[in-house]
Amino acid sequence: MVSRPARVAILEQLRADGVRHMFGNPGTVEQGFLDELRNFPDIEYILALQESSVVGLADGYARATRTPAVMQLHTGVGVGNAVGMLYQAKRGHAPLVAIAGEAGLRYDAMDAQMAVDLVAMAEPVTKWAARVVDPGSTLRVLRRAFKVAATPPYGPVLVVLPADVMDRDTTEPAVPTSYVGFAATPDAEVLDRAAALLAGAERPLVIAGDGVHFAGAQQELGRLATAWGAEVWGADWAEVNLSVEHPAYAGQLGHMFGESSRKVTAAADAVLIVGTYALPEVYPALDGVFAPGTPVVHIDLDTDAIAKNFPVDLGIAADPRRALDGLAHALAGRMSPRSRARAAEWTAERSARRRAERAAAARRDETALAADALPTTAFLQELARKLPDDAVVFDEALTASPDLTRHLPPTRPGHWHQTRGGSLGVGIPGAIAAKLAHPDRTVVGFTGDGGSMYTIQALWTAARYDIGALFVICNNSGYKLLELNIEEYWRSVGVAAHEQPRIFDLSTPAIDFVTLARSLGVPGVRVEKPEQAKAAVEQALGTPGPFLIDLVTGRGREE
Repeated sequence: MVSRPARVAILEQLRADGVRHMFGNPGTVEQGFLDELRNFPDIEYILALQESSVVGLADGYARATRTPAVMQLHTGVGVGNAVGMLYQAKRGHAPLVAIAGEAGLRYDAMDAQMAVDLVAMAEPVTKWAARVVDPGSTLRVLRRAFKVAATPPYGPVLVVLPADVMDRDTTEPAVPTSYVGFAATPDAEVLDRAAALLAGAERPLVIAGDGVHFAGAQQELGRLATAWGAEVWGADWAEVNLSVEHPAYAGQLGHMFGESSRKVTAAADAVLIVGTYALPEVYPALDGVFAPGTPVVHIDLDTDAIAKNFPVDLGIAADPRRALDGLAHALAGRMSPRSRARAAEWTAERSARRRAERAAAARRDETALAADALPTTAFLQELARKLPDDAVVFDEALTASPDLTRHLPPTRPGHWHQTRGGSLGVGIPGAIAAKLAHPDRTVVGFTGDGGSMYTIQALWTAARYDIGALFVICNNSGYKLLELNIEEYWRSVGVAAHEQPRIFDLSTPAIDFVTLARSLGVPGVRVEKPEQAKAAVEQALGTPGPFLIDLVTGRGREE
């Protein structure tokens, strides 16, 4: 292999791995290999104005393409700015490869400006972090980073590239990364043991998460839930693991409070967990999650998730798609005629109930369309009528999400993504990246007024590269989710309800999102009344580039 500087070799490696985009914010210590991009026109550098947006873009791109996304961070300050979003990516199992520049090994003893242990800084929020100390191992480390990021459980990794190492020559060949196959099928004896534990249930429950999506096991999950007559509840659920219109879909367990989840989980007399862990709330229940004597079976490729917090009767490390398919067949052989009849009756009742719920919601919409009502329903109805079937929705609407998912139900895998990990600000960059990954699809990103301000500068990136996503800011003039959460907190600790903290209010001064968007190169309109919805949707979908809608979903405290 011809000798060349390692700064050139890393770009050859990215090319060998089919990388088309690098998301980043440049700095001086990375200037060497970034300057070499002029010789690699097939790798497009997508410039963002702050590292939170960089990670949000890479996260959205990885989720949309289901392949590792590459981002460049600027030494300690850049990694520091990115930490919050890296945490979000780790919790959401996004396969990200971050490369961070550094002044050089020769300066280690100097405690120089911007000097910091980047590996130590990144370790809590990444799956793996390493520093290249010899040019001859640069590509080996990069390939390991790609493999680790794309090995279940997926997650972000960091590779630190000291400038003086990158300036030295290497003869390492750039070859595609070797990945591992995970199509592991449990043997028949294990599946029969699982079926024996679950078959006789009268109140069966499935707790599912994004491991189902990563395995492409949505159909298998639906078939098993129908045959077993089980509700499916989401936990750590940010993708379409089961269509919300499926009779078995019951909702998502409490993201914030374990006591909310326990009302569901403790009522079951048999539990199947697949593609998640039990249970990912902020304030989880420490005991009593499952009723005494309830059999629990857990299927996952992530062995750390199995029995992580609570004992299980049977843990199965296997591909969820193959395991669910096999378990459904095993259950069919184990379930009694009475159990099969119960499951069939349950499915019919759930389908009828779902139809009745949709009819009731349609009747409520009539009231929500009054001239003096908020424009949320009118806007979502109009958008649902006009969006093509293959549209992609990135949902960070938070308290507006129930309305959003009712009008634009998540039914197709890969066409709906939701925020995860607790970080705000993923909606705008996530939608930009989804549109970059799928330029032929209509992409709509929903966020809140509070969440949008974490990464509002990402609109500039959309304008710079003419990425025609539609952005909707659900504007209720406050941190509404915090208001709801503190009310739950008051109830849980016996505090009498009182006036909400002023710090949750964003109405003074009001943020002019349309003017702010225009200053970043993105046109927009504000929708305050139902009669404005139709024109706004038509204008947004008729604009070839990016467009923003400031949708009033709450009046705030000053009105």
